[in-house]
Amino acid sequence: MAELLYRLGRFSARRHWLVITGWIVVMAIAGATYAMFSGSLSGAITIPGTPTSKVADELAAKFPKASGGTGTIVFSTSGGAAFTDQQKTAINALLKNVGTEPGVRGVTDPFQTDADRAAQAQKLTDGRMQLSQATKQLTDGEAQLAGAKGQLAGAQQQLDAKKAQPGLSSSAKAQLESQQQQLDVQKQALDAKQKELDAGKTQLADQTKQLDLGAQLLQMAAEIRTVAKDGSAAIGAVQFTTPTHEVPKTVKDSILAKAADAHIDGVAIDVSNDIAQSVPSVLGPGEAAGLIIAAIALLVMLGTVIGAALPIIGALLGVGVGVLAALSFSDVVTMISVTPVLGVMLGLAVGIDYSLFILNRHRRQLKQGVEVHESIGLANGTSGNAVVFAGSTVLVALLALNVTGIPFLGLMGTVGAVCVAVAVLVAITLTPALLSLVGMRILSRKERRAIGDVSAQPALPQKTMSTGRSVLTLLAGIAVLGVIAIPAMSMRLGLPTGSSEAEDSPQYRAYKTVEAKFGAGVNGPLLVVAHLPKAATGTDLTAAQAEIGGKIAATKDVVAVAPIGASDDGTVAAFQVVPKEGPAAESTAQLVRDLRDLSPLSVTTGQVDLGVAGNASGNIDVSQKLADVLPIYLALVVGLSLIILIFVFRSILVPVTATVGFVLSLLAAFGGLTAIYQWGWLGGVFGVHDPEPVLSFLPTIEIGILFGLAMDYQLFLVSGMREAYVHGASARLAVRRGLFAGRAVVTAAAVIMISVFAGFIFSESATIRPIGFGLAFGVLIDAFVVRMLLIPAAMHLLGKSAWWLPRWLDRILPDVDVEGAKLERTHPIDGGHHAPASEPAQVS
Repeated sequence: MAELLYRLGRFSARRHWLVITGWIVVMAIAGATYAMFSGSLSGAITIPGTPTSKVADELAAKFPKASGGTGTIVFSTSGGAAFTDQQKTAINALLKNVGTEPGVRGVTDPFQTDADRAAQAQKLTDGRMQLSQATKQLTDGEAQLAGAKGQLAGAQQQLDAKKAQPGLSSSAKAQLESQQQQLDVQKQALDAKQKELDAGKTQLADQTKQLDLGAQLLQMAAEIRTVAKDGSAAIGAVQFTTPTHEVPKTVKDSILAKAADAHIDGVAIDVSNDIAQSVPSVLGPGEAAGLIIAAIALLVMLGTVIGAALPIIGALLGVGVGVLAALSFSDVVTMISVTPVLGVMLGLAVGIDYSLFILNRHRRQLKQGVEVHESIGLANGTSGNAVVFAGSTVLVALLALNVTGIPFLGLMGTVGAVCVAVAVLVAITLTPALLSLVGMRILSRKERRAIGDVSAQPALPQKTMSTGRSVLTLLAGIAVLGVIAIPAMSMRLGLPTGSSEAEDSPQYRAYKTVEAKFGAGVNGPLLVVAHLPKAATGTDLTAAQAEIGGKIAATKDVVAVAPIGASDDGTVAAFQVVPKEGPAAESTAQLVRDLRDLSPLSVTTGQVDLGVAGNASGNIDVSQKLADVLPIYLALVVGLSLIILIFVFRSILVPVTATVGFVLSLLAAFGGLTAIYQWGWLGGVFGVHDPEPVLSFLPTIEIGILFGLAMDYQLFLVSGMREAYVHGASARLAVRRGLFAGRAVVTAAAVIMISVFAGFIFSESATIRPIGFGLAFGVLIDAFVVRMLLIPAAMHLLGKSAWWLPRWLDRILPDVDVEGAKLERTHPIDGGHHAPASEPAQVS
């Protein structure tokens, strides 16, 4: 590989205009395919096969009216007064206008809904009064009937006594028979009246039951309001024909535009996160600031503007090609909005670093008097070889995200891998071409004057580290990382809600208005679906809804329950359930679990199976699924780490220390994320005004990315130690010399990477911000604490045993030669002398 890269570097140097033009053509092709084939990005994060998605699929099949997603438009008066009739009319007109959008099934006028609810309550009150009057009439009728029956019975007794007298004449008998007939007619009339009263009592009982059921349902839904109690806020619901994440961006943008253009005097109009969630910009002010800091770091390290510009130019071109190529498939696969941003993060960070490693090796060789093209070829064959290997480790870690079985996560890993692969290709082709183009100007004038001057080179360390200092460094470093990692023990996973958006955003205002005026749970209602044991209609359906709803309402942390309808065949009933707290609260997650645990639910007619859906439930399921695959992915990455490093360093203990260091830096990064974004520490600095659970897929993404980057720095520093040891330095002196040779470029590379990642901390997207912080903080911990403090201290204490390898394993392991030592032997420099053993090939 090293020889092939050497030839590639020489070719790129000789044909630099061809290579540069080729990359420009590739960039143009990527731009053209993006323009022709790209689709829209999704702002929602979903996973097929979760309990929520299964319920949603069933609703779509059996109960289409309840299957579509919903969003809300929140209205509030500026002075806190109740809405005027004129304002209500304007709000109604706006909602009707929104209802004309394609893909919108319907809208709900909050004031009409509130009036309907009041009318229903009044109807129940009037019905009870009517029932009371009817009951009195029935009671009076029964009393009158009882009196008439008593009189009739007395008359019958008298008549029977007369009939029993002996010696009655035939005329007397005829008279008595006539009286009997009259009594029979009266008795028949009284029997008919009794039947009429009995029917009235039955009807009255049915009406009472219906009123009781209605009152029960109304009471369960008492806290579900569309207009605030003080009349100063209202919620207009927008129901879509498809799930919210499938609603086209054009439809959401049109709703936003209509809301923004409404201009109702004295009324603030804010749209919820379900509608207003936008695709974050790929590059903003924060990201530009990160690039500027990276450029400054390059300038300080290299001392020339040209040298500082080359890695950035290459990284920007590589990012452009990688991201545009990936987005060209966004019309074929569902791609969440954060995916290309992650590609930009990685492409910029590794693109600059990889080019820097080759450039730095080339500069050092030029200072030794090597001819330009030969130096470029050697730098590409040595440092470029290490870049390819290091890039491969990052690729493996990112592509391994596909084994999690989570589509959007696998796609994120694939896009990130594409951007890293392009960055590697740019580093080993475009960087040599650009170095050839600038020639000796890659060195400052002072450096050009000192070419070949051995005295200008820094003196190599001749003493080892202090053993006591190594022990202290190791113990103190582990203790510090352990303390930083403590918050990770309470880390919870979740997805952003409206409260995590910028405080001046409509999503945030809408969320907070609903929370203040209607209760936190209204921001994340649940949809509970009940499978009835048999089809029900009319009063039977109402009775089933009341019984099931009552048992749901009795569950802890349920504020309100309202039936929202039933399927046409009467076998499926749906309920809206409002939890006590917001969608990101632990109590809401527990409520989802509790509701699912109720199934099967025993009711009068049999067993009822329950399912839970809705945005809050979906977010909880996504977070749980990601939490479940996190240990599996971590074990996979740790295993890969050990295997790769055993191949590279031909050692057992070096890979073990590297892997333990990676786990320590990872846990510390998780601790920092938890403390800032979940606990709210330093919230004012990082823009965390409303702490929430850690972004659900961030830990998994961070494992993959930090693994690759940690192995980059490990390879660079420890390969220098190994090379010094192989060339005769003692094990402990080799540690000192390897650290001396590599610390400057590792420091610059880490500062650059931290700067690029940190630029995303202040993105306008609540999803992007924690990703930027997590990666920046993780690199900071891993590069400066683990790789440059703990690993050298551990290597010093291990001494020669660090390089121990069983003989049988030594025989079967291939010689990877990441440093390109064989190439150096076949292409000697400086008059036939090899590069000093203490100055290893640049690896990433």
